Amino acid sequence: MDVKDPFIATLMFSFFIALGVLIGGALIGGFAAFLVGDAPLSRIDRLAGSLKIWAIVAAIGGTFDTFYTLEAGLFNGETKFLVKQLLLIITATGGAQTGALVISWLTQEPL
Repeated sequence: MDVKDPFIATLMFSFFIALGVLIGGALIGGFAAFLVGDAPLSRIDRLAGSLKIWAIVAAIGGTFDTFYTLEAGLFNGETKFLVKQLLLIITATGGAQTGALVISWLTQEPL
């Protein structure tokens, strides 16, 4: 499948990377909780809440390039780059929130 606009592909990657980091990290952490005798489902739910910000950071690249681009957009008037970076962050946040919702469904605990 050939994607015409690489930015749309980047948005999709951002969403699913954040989703995968959150779900994978919470489930693996729950397995570790099981191994040490802790309650796995409640640990999975707590991990999902604390991994949200790290899922977003991983999805946007984990570097300061995003912040430099935001700075250039704000102070140099490059609104195109500013809008793209904001969309990237919003998409990553949506992926992390979707992952937290899936974990909430699996553990039957409220968000």
